[in-house]
Amino acid sequence: MPNNSSVTIFILLGLTQDPQKQNLVFFIFLVFYGSTVVGNTLIMVTIKFSRTLGSPMYFFLFYLSLVDFCFSTSIAPRLIVDSLSTKKIISYNECMTQVFALHLFGCMEIFILIFMAADRYIAICKPLRYSAIMRRQVCVTLTVFAWTGSFIHASSQIVLLVKLPFCGPNLIDHYCCDVQPLLKLACTDTYMVNLMIVSNSGALCSCSFLILMISYFVILHSLRNHSAEGRKKALSTCSSHILVVIISFVPCIFMYTRPPTTYSVDKMVTVFYTIGTPFLNPLIYTLRNAEVKNAMRKLWNVKTMTN
Repeated sequence: MPNNSSVTIFILLGLTQDPQKQNLVFFIFLVFYGSTVVGNTLIMVTIKFSRTLGSPMYFFLFYLSLVDFCFSTSIAPRLIVDSLSTKKIISYNECMTQVFALHLFGCMEIFILIFMAADRYIAICKPLRYSAIMRRQVCVTLTVFAWTGSFIHASSQIVLLVKLPFCGPNLIDHYCCDVQPLLKLACTDTYMVNLMIVSNSGALCSCSFLILMISYFVILHSLRNHSAEGRKKALSTCSSHILVVIISFVPCIFMYTRPPTTYSVDKMVTVFYTIGTPFLNPLIYTLRNAEVKNAMRKLWNVKTMTN
């Protein structure tokens, strides 16, 4: 990766400088990351091998779990290891790779949530045309489009960053590399770069959130024409999706729709959407989804009987 600066390494300050608190950070995030890996892997395995979870909604849920797994893995392991280190050094190339991964998987999650909302809209509002519209080929095409769009988005962030000169300060007041902390270290005026980032990442988060909330409002409004049992099932599914949308997008909007300034809550907000959201998604989709829980029980029983 071309380096347009004299800085070859960055030093992460982490979540805290207190040794005792660092031990606590190690334990807490090791538990969170371990639970995230187990939860998302369990969902992926269940969907992959269950015959009852073959609908488009679970096709997209599989990729949401995959993205959450990758998203968390791009951040959490380094945070866990660094919590035991006195000096948290990350190379320039590793830092840029982390930024790329963060935006690649973050953007992919946005696309998947939009596809899941579209799937629910068609299933509830256009039930007679559902099987014709949401064909397997359409789902695969949408997924390929999402990966392509996410790659372009992440690449655009890297293109903006590698053009910036870093000529002196290399202390990143964060536990990971991201656009906003790096802009503070650049030895040049970053107004235009920040404007482009806001118009890219910020607009992506804000517009997607608005589209999703409008779509779910339309879905919930249309439920008044359904039976009581149909409303209950649809509300259970949609409420889970809405909860995931809120916890995914609100921190994203907070971080990427503002001037290049830092606040004391930035680290905790970043923790929430890089560590918390991938941890919570499996819980939300399993605890509130009877079909997934039943499929897991059946799969576990089959495995037990086989052994």
